[in-house]
Amino acid sequence: MKLSKKCRYALRALIDLSANSQDSYTVLGSIAERNGISQQYLEQVFATLRKAGIVKGIKGFQGGYRLNVDPKELTVSEILEALDGTYLIEDEEVPEDSHGRGIAVSIQNIVIDQINRQLEETLKSITLDDLRKNYLDYKENDQDMYYI
Repeated sequence: MKLSKKCRYALRALIDLSANSQDSYTVLGSIAERNGISQQYLEQVFATLRKAGIVKGIKGFQGGYRLNVDPKELTVSEILEALDGTYLIEDEEVPEDSHGRGIAVSIQNIVIDQINRQLEETLKSITLDDLRKNYLDYKENDQDMYYI
């Protein structure tokens, strides 16, 4: 599995959004600037997130975006699926001949199915709130120290 740039940027932007504005709307320009992401690209990402019901957007002078789902209820799995569809490894191609078929089935059962179960379990257990808390802990405790 490879996490697409779109998914990485979405996760960064959603963590930023959940950490910096609980009840208010935030303009994408400020999220883009804080995270070094193109605002135009982020607009495309947020259009997809809005269609999936993850964020809510308002146009106009005091517009912007806010989360439409409680961060404690929003899993990484749901975010990735909204953006890229399935994140699971594709099934093994099974050849017609019996020798190759047995090998392909073994790979599917022992490798791919187990990886997919573990991946799904992990991504469904991590919420946006978990990511937000980890970010805030880092921001508070682990920032680069400067000594003179």
